[in-house]
Amino acid sequence: MDLVTAVATSMLGVSRLKAAAVFKTLRHSGFTVTLDLVLEALGLSPGDAGPLARSARETAEWALREAPLRGMTAIPWFDAHYPALLSCIDDPPPVLWARGQIEAALKPAVAIIGSRAATPYALQVGRRLAAELAERGIVVVSGLARGVDSAAHAGCVEAGGETVAVLGSGIDRIYPAEHEHLADRIVDKGLLLSELGPGGPPLAEHFPLRNRIISGISLGTVVVEASESSGSLITAACALRQGRDVMAVPGSILSGRNRGSHSLLKDGAKVVETADDILEELGWRLPQITAGKSRNPLQEDPLLARMEAGEGYRLDDLVEATGTAASKLLPRLMELELLGHVETASGGRFIRRASPHEV
Repeated sequence: MDLVTAVATSMLGVSRLKAAAVFKTLRHSGFTVTLDLVLEALGLSPGDAGPLARSARETAEWALREAPLRGMTAIPWFDAHYPALLSCIDDPPPVLWARGQIEAALKPAVAIIGSRAATPYALQVGRRLAAELAERGIVVVSGLARGVDSAAHAGCVEAGGETVAVLGSGIDRIYPAEHEHLADRIVDKGLLLSELGPGGPPLAEHFPLRNRIISGISLGTVVVEASESSGSLITAACALRQGRDVMAVPGSILSGRNRGSHSLLKDGAKVVETADDILEELGWRLPQITAGKSRNPLQEDPLLARMEAGEGYRLDDLVEATGTAASKLLPRLMELELLGHVETASGGRFIRRASPHEV
Protein backbone atom coordinates (compact mmCIF):
# COMPACT_ATOMS: atom_id res chain seq x y z
CA MET A 1 0.00 0.00 0.00
CA ASP A 2 1.22 3.48 -0.79
CA LEU A 3 1.12 6.49 1.50
CA VAL A 4 -1.71 8.23 -0.37
CA THR A 5 -3.98 5.21 0.02
CA ALA A 6 -3.24 4.94 3.76
CA VAL A 7 -4.00 8.63 4.27
CA ALA A 8 -7.11 8.47 2.07
CA THR A 9 -8.42 5.50 4.08
CA SER A 10 -8.19 7.61 7.22
CA MET A 11 -10.13 10.42 5.54
CA LEU A 12 -13.08 8.47 4.20
CA GLY A 13 -16.45 9.97 5.01
CA VAL A 14 -17.45 6.87 7.01
CA SER A 15 -16.97 5.65 10.57
CA ARG A 16 -13.29 6.10 11.35
CA LEU A 17 -13.26 3.10 13.69
CA LYS A 18 -14.92 0.80 11.16
CA ALA A 19 -12.59 1.92 8.38
CA ALA A 20 -9.53 1.39 10.59
CA ALA A 21 -10.69 -2.07 11.69
CA VAL A 22 -11.48 -3.18 8.11
CA PHE A 23 -8.18 -1.77 6.94
CA LYS A 24 -6.27 -3.87 9.48
CA THR A 25 -8.26 -7.02 8.71
CA LEU A 26 -7.62 -6.71 4.97
CA ARG A 27 -3.89 -6.17 5.24
CA HIS A 28 -3.49 -9.04 7.72
CA SER A 29 -5.42 -11.26 5.31
CA GLY A 30 -2.73 -10.81 2.70
CA PHE A 31 -4.68 -8.57 0.34
CA THR A 32 -3.10 -5.71 -1.59
CA VAL A 33 -5.24 -3.08 0.08
CA THR A 34 -6.81 -0.43 -2.12
CA LEU A 35 -9.30 2.27 -1.25
CA ASP A 36 -11.94 0.54 -3.39
CA LEU A 37 -11.37 -2.73 -1.52
CA VAL A 38 -11.81 -0.98 1.84
CA LEU A 39 -15.09 0.58 0.71
CA GLU A 40 -16.31 -2.74 -0.66
CA ALA A 41 -15.50 -4.45 2.64
CA LEU A 42 -17.44 -1.72 4.44
CA GLY A 43 -20.50 -2.73 2.42
CA LEU A 44 -20.84 0.39 0.29
CA SER A 45 -22.38 0.15 -3.16
CA PRO A 46 -20.27 1.21 -6.17
CA GLY A 47 -22.49 4.25 -6.60
CA ASP A 48 -21.80 5.45 -3.05
CA ALA A 49 -18.17 4.32 -2.95
CA GLY A 50 -17.02 6.20 -6.06
CA PRO A 51 -17.63 9.76 -4.79
CA LEU A 52 -16.27 8.88 -1.33
CA ALA A 53 -13.07 7.46 -2.82
CA ARG A 54 -12.49 10.45 -5.09
CA SER A 55 -13.04 12.92 -2.26
CA ALA A 56 -10.77 10.98 0.12
CA ARG A 57 -7.95 10.78 -2.43
CA GLU A 58 -8.15 14.50 -3.20
CA THR A 59 -8.13 15.34 0.52
CA ALA A 60 -5.21 12.97 1.13
CA GLU A 61 -3.13 14.49 -1.66
CA TRP A 62 -3.83 17.98 -0.31
CA ALA A 63 -2.94 16.91 3.25
CA LEU A 64 0.38 15.42 2.15
CA ARG A 65 1.28 18.62 0.29
CA GLU A 66 0.18 20.83 3.18
CA ALA A 67 1.62 18.86 6.10
CA PRO A 68 5.32 19.82 5.63
CA LEU A 69 4.33 23.49 5.46
CA ARG A 70 2.75 23.11 8.90
CA GLY A 71 5.59 21.12 10.46
CA MET A 72 3.64 17.85 10.33
CA THR A 73 4.97 14.40 9.42
CA ALA A 74 2.78 11.50 8.28
CA ILE A 75 3.55 8.12 9.88
CA PRO A 76 1.66 5.37 8.01
CA TRP A 77 1.17 1.91 9.47
CA PHE A 78 4.04 0.47 7.39
CA ASP A 79 6.58 3.02 8.65
CA ALA A 80 9.21 1.84 11.14
CA HIS A 81 8.22 4.76 13.37
CA TYR A 82 4.61 3.61 13.71
CA PRO A 83 4.18 2.47 17.35
CA ALA A 84 4.25 -1.34 17.47
CA LEU A 85 1.95 -1.45 20.49
CA LEU A 86 -0.67 0.63 18.67
CA SER A 87 -0.62 -1.74 15.71
CA CYS A 88 -1.93 -4.48 18.03
CA ILE A 89 -5.31 -2.88 18.73
CA ASP A 90 -8.39 -3.82 16.72
CA ASP A 91 -8.71 -0.43 15.02
CA PRO A 92 -5.28 1.23 14.68
CA PRO A 93 -5.28 4.43 12.62
CA PRO A 94 -3.91 3.80 9.10
CA VAL A 95 -1.76 6.90 9.54
CA LEU A 96 -0.65 9.16 12.38
CA TRP A 97 0.39 12.79 12.08
CA ALA A 98 3.28 13.94 14.23
CA ARG A 99 5.29 16.97 15.23
CA GLY A 100 8.37 16.69 17.40
CA GLN A 101 10.67 13.80 18.24
CA ILE A 102 9.10 10.82 16.48
CA GLU A 103 11.26 8.31 18.34
CA ALA A 104 9.38 9.17 21.56
CA ALA A 105 6.40 7.13 20.34
CA LEU A 106 8.55 4.00 20.12
CA LYS A 107 9.71 3.96 23.73
CA PRO A 108 8.05 2.40 26.81
CA ALA A 109 5.19 4.69 27.80
CA VAL A 110 2.55 5.07 30.49
CA ALA A 111 -0.61 7.15 30.14
CA ILE A 112 -1.61 9.51 32.95
CA ILE A 113 -5.14 10.88 32.59
CA GLY A 114 -7.82 12.39 34.78
CA SER A 115 -10.33 15.11 35.42
CA ARG A 116 -10.35 18.33 33.42
CA ALA A 117 -11.81 20.19 36.42
CA ALA A 118 -9.14 18.73 38.66
CA THR A 119 -8.62 19.52 42.33
CA PRO A 120 -5.25 20.87 43.50
CA TYR A 121 -4.57 17.39 44.92
CA ALA A 122 -5.10 15.71 41.54
CA LEU A 123 -2.95 18.28 39.74
CA GLN A 124 -0.14 17.74 42.23
CA VAL A 125 -0.36 13.95 41.96
CA GLY A 126 -0.46 13.98 38.16
CA ARG A 127 2.55 16.26 37.98
CA ARG A 128 4.53 14.24 40.53
CA LEU A 129 3.83 10.84 38.99
CA ALA A 130 4.83 12.13 35.56
CA ALA A 131 8.07 13.56 36.92
CA GLU A 132 8.90 10.29 38.68
CA LEU A 133 8.26 8.29 35.50
CA ALA A 134 10.42 10.71 33.51
CA GLU A 135 13.26 10.24 35.97
CA ARG A 136 13.01 6.49 35.35
CA GLY A 137 13.16 6.92 31.58
CA ILE A 138 9.48 6.21 30.88
CA VAL A 139 7.59 8.30 28.32
CA VAL A 140 4.42 9.93 29.69
CA VAL A 141 1.33 9.95 27.44
CA SER A 142 -1.74 12.12 27.89
CA GLY A 143 -4.27 14.18 25.95
CA LEU A 144 -3.17 17.84 26.45
CA ALA A 145 -6.55 18.59 28.03
CA ARG A 146 -7.06 20.94 30.91
CA GLY A 147 -6.53 19.54 34.39
CA VAL A 148 -4.64 16.30 35.04
CA ASP A 149 -3.52 15.86 31.40
CA SER A 150 -1.69 19.18 31.22
CA ALA A 151 -0.28 18.69 34.73
CA ALA A 152 1.19 15.34 33.65
CA HIS A 153 2.74 16.82 30.50
CA ALA A 154 4.18 19.75 32.48
CA GLY A 155 5.58 17.51 35.22
CA CYS A 156 7.33 15.34 32.67
CA VAL A 157 8.77 18.32 30.75
CA GLU A 158 10.00 19.96 33.95
CA ALA A 159 11.78 16.74 34.91
CA GLY A 160 13.55 16.67 31.55
CA GLY A 161 11.55 13.72 30.25
CA GLU A 162 9.76 12.83 27.04
CA THR A 163 6.00 13.13 26.78
CA VAL A 164 3.53 12.38 23.99
CA ALA A 165 0.36 14.47 23.67
CA VAL A 166 -2.41 12.78 21.66
CA LEU A 167 -4.81 15.39 20.34
CA GLY A 168 -8.47 15.27 19.38
CA SER A 169 -7.72 17.82 16.68
CA GLY A 170 -5.06 18.28 14.06
CA ILE A 171 -1.67 18.94 15.62
CA ASP A 172 -1.65 22.30 13.84
CA ARG A 173 -4.79 23.28 15.80
CA ILE A 174 -3.85 23.06 19.46
CA TYR A 175 -6.87 22.60 21.70
CA PRO A 176 -7.37 24.17 24.11
CA ALA A 177 -5.57 27.17 22.61
CA GLU A 178 -4.22 28.13 26.05
CA HIS A 179 -1.91 25.10 25.85
CA GLU A 180 -0.02 26.25 22.76
CA HIS A 181 3.00 27.21 24.88
CA LEU A 182 2.93 23.80 26.62
CA ALA A 183 2.72 22.11 23.21
CA ASP A 184 5.82 24.00 22.07
CA ARG A 185 7.68 22.82 25.17
CA ILE A 186 6.57 19.24 24.59
CA VAL A 187 8.00 18.98 21.05
CA ASP A 188 11.51 19.92 22.22
CA LYS A 189 11.98 16.36 23.54
CA GLY A 190 8.58 14.76 23.03
CA LEU A 191 5.82 14.53 20.46
CA LEU A 192 2.42 15.80 19.40
CA LEU A 193 0.34 13.06 17.79
CA SER A 194 -3.07 12.80 16.11
CA GLU A 195 -4.93 10.65 13.60
CA LEU A 196 -6.45 13.85 12.18
CA GLY A 197 -4.68 15.53 9.30
CA PRO A 198 -3.88 19.22 8.75
CA GLY A 199 -6.62 21.51 9.99
CA GLY A 200 -8.55 18.76 11.80
CA PRO A 201 -11.10 20.54 14.02
CA PRO A 202 -11.52 19.78 17.75
CA LEU A 203 -15.03 18.33 17.41
CA ALA A 204 -16.63 16.61 20.39
CA GLU A 205 -16.75 13.24 18.64
CA HIS A 206 -13.00 13.28 18.00
CA PHE A 207 -12.01 13.06 21.65
CA PRO A 208 -13.48 9.65 22.54
CA LEU A 209 -11.85 8.26 19.38
CA ARG A 210 -8.42 9.61 20.29
CA ASN A 211 -8.65 7.88 23.68
CA ARG A 212 -7.97 4.49 22.05
CA ILE A 213 -4.66 5.95 20.80
CA ILE A 214 -3.68 7.25 24.25
CA SER A 215 -4.15 3.78 25.73
CA GLY A 216 -3.00 2.03 22.57
CA ILE A 217 0.55 3.43 22.61
CA SER A 218 0.88 2.90 26.36
CA LEU A 219 1.86 -0.13 28.41
CA GLY A 220 -0.60 0.93 31.08
CA THR A 221 -3.03 3.71 31.96
CA VAL A 222 -3.17 5.53 35.30
CA VAL A 223 -6.38 7.39 36.21
CA VAL A 224 -6.00 10.33 38.59
CA GLU A 225 -9.35 11.62 39.87
CA ALA A 226 -12.31 10.63 37.72
CA SER A 227 -16.01 10.99 38.44
CA GLU A 228 -18.57 8.44 37.26
CA SER A 229 -19.10 10.41 34.03
CA SER A 230 -15.44 11.25 33.37
CA GLY A 231 -14.06 10.79 29.86
CA SER A 232 -11.05 9.19 31.53
CA LEU A 233 -13.16 6.09 32.08
CA ILE A 234 -13.53 5.78 28.29
CA THR A 235 -9.75 5.64 28.01
CA ALA A 236 -9.60 3.09 30.85
CA ALA A 237 -12.20 0.97 29.05
CA CYS A 238 -10.14 1.18 25.85
CA ALA A 239 -7.06 0.03 27.77
CA LEU A 240 -8.89 -2.97 29.19
CA ARG A 241 -10.21 -3.97 25.76
CA GLN A 242 -6.67 -3.69 24.42
CA GLY A 243 -5.33 -5.96 27.15
CA ARG A 244 -3.39 -3.21 28.90
CA ASP A 245 -3.00 -2.59 32.62
CA VAL A 246 -5.31 -0.06 34.28
CA MET A 247 -4.31 1.63 37.53
CA ALA A 248 -5.84 4.39 39.64
CA VAL A 249 -4.94 6.86 42.37
CA PRO A 250 -7.27 6.79 45.38
CA GLY A 251 -8.82 10.09 46.42
CA SER A 252 -11.25 11.65 48.84
CA ILE A 253 -14.61 9.98 49.44
CA LEU A 254 -16.20 13.27 50.55
CA SER A 255 -17.23 14.28 47.02
CA GLY A 256 -18.15 12.53 43.80
CA ARG A 257 -14.90 13.49 42.09
CA ASN A 258 -13.29 10.08 42.66
CA ARG A 259 -16.20 7.69 42.24
CA GLY A 260 -15.00 6.64 38.79
CA SER A 261 -11.46 6.03 40.03
CA HIS A 262 -12.69 4.13 43.06
CA SER A 263 -14.93 2.00 40.86
CA LEU A 264 -11.85 0.97 38.89
CA LEU A 265 -10.07 0.08 42.11
CA LYS A 266 -13.04 -2.03 43.26
CA ASP A 267 -12.85 -3.86 39.94
CA GLY A 268 -9.22 -4.75 40.51
CA ALA A 269 -7.19 -1.81 39.25
CA LYS A 270 -3.81 -1.42 40.92
CA VAL A 271 -3.58 1.27 43.60
CA VAL A 272 -0.97 3.83 42.61
CA GLU A 273 0.84 6.13 45.03
CA THR A 274 4.25 6.39 43.33
CA ALA A 275 5.83 5.66 39.95
CA ASP A 276 7.36 2.50 41.42
CA ASP A 277 3.83 1.13 41.94
CA ILE A 278 3.25 1.61 38.21
CA LEU A 279 6.49 -0.07 37.16
CA GLU A 280 5.86 -2.96 39.55
CA GLU A 281 2.45 -3.58 37.99
CA LEU A 282 3.93 -3.49 34.49
CA GLY A 283 6.75 -5.86 35.41
CA TRP A 284 9.22 -3.32 34.06
CA ARG A 285 12.89 -3.87 34.80
CA LEU A 286 16.05 -2.48 33.29
CA PRO A 287 18.13 -4.92 31.27
CA GLN A 288 20.70 -6.76 33.34
CA ILE A 289 23.93 -7.09 31.39
CA THR A 290 26.37 -9.61 32.81
CA ALA A 291 29.92 -8.70 31.90
CA GLY A 292 32.61 -11.22 31.18
CA LYS A 293 30.26 -14.11 30.36
CA SER A 294 29.54 -15.51 26.95
CA ARG A 295 26.06 -16.99 27.13
CA ASN A 296 23.64 -18.25 24.54
CA PRO A 297 20.54 -16.05 24.97
CA LEU A 298 18.40 -18.61 23.09
CA GLN A 299 18.87 -21.03 25.98
CA GLU A 300 17.73 -18.46 28.51
CA ASP A 301 15.01 -16.41 26.85
CA PRO A 302 11.78 -18.12 25.73
CA LEU A 303 10.84 -15.12 23.58
CA LEU A 304 14.06 -15.23 21.58
CA ALA A 305 13.74 -18.99 21.28
CA ARG A 306 10.46 -18.50 19.36
CA MET A 307 12.01 -16.06 16.88
CA GLU A 308 13.98 -17.22 13.85
CA ALA A 309 17.07 -15.12 13.13
CA GLY A 310 16.43 -12.62 10.34
CA GLU A 311 12.67 -13.14 10.31
CA GLY A 312 10.30 -10.21 10.94
CA TYR A 313 7.50 -10.63 13.50
CA ARG A 314 4.56 -8.38 14.24
CA LEU A 315 3.83 -7.88 17.91
CA ASP A 316 0.50 -9.64 17.29
CA ASP A 317 2.41 -12.70 16.04
CA LEU A 318 4.53 -12.84 19.17
CA VAL A 319 1.49 -12.39 21.42
CA GLU A 320 -0.12 -15.40 19.76
CA ALA A 321 3.07 -17.49 19.83
CA THR A 322 3.88 -16.84 23.49
CA GLY A 323 0.42 -16.36 25.00
CA THR A 324 1.75 -13.22 26.68
CA ALA A 325 -0.03 -9.85 26.60
CA ALA A 326 1.41 -7.19 24.31
CA SER A 327 1.89 -4.82 27.24
CA LYS A 328 4.20 -7.40 28.86
CA LEU A 329 6.04 -8.37 25.66
CA LEU A 330 6.94 -4.88 24.48
CA PRO A 331 9.14 -3.98 27.48
CA ARG A 332 11.01 -7.26 27.02
CA LEU A 333 11.50 -6.61 23.30
CA MET A 334 12.91 -3.20 24.11
CA GLU A 335 15.29 -4.73 26.62
CA LEU A 336 16.42 -7.20 23.96
CA GLU A 337 16.91 -4.35 21.51
CA LEU A 338 19.11 -2.52 24.02
CA LEU A 339 21.12 -5.73 24.43
CA GLY A 340 21.57 -6.02 20.67
CA HIS A 341 19.51 -9.20 20.20
CA VAL A 342 16.53 -7.60 18.41
CA GLU A 343 16.03 -4.72 15.98
CA THR A 344 12.88 -2.95 14.81
CA ALA A 345 11.85 -2.75 11.16
CA SER A 346 9.13 -1.13 9.07
CA GLY A 347 5.52 -2.02 9.75
CA GLY A 348 6.14 -2.38 13.49
CA ARG A 349 8.02 -5.65 13.01
CA PHE A 350 10.76 -7.06 15.23
CA ILE A 351 13.73 -9.00 13.85
CA ARG A 352 16.00 -11.23 15.90
CA ARG A 353 19.66 -10.84 15.10
CA ALA A 354 21.75 -13.97 14.74
CA SER A 355 23.75 -14.71 17.89
CA PRO A 356 27.46 -15.64 17.81
CA HIS A 357 26.39 -19.20 18.62
CA GLU A 358 24.50 -19.36 15.29
CA VAL A 359 27.16 -17.81 13.06
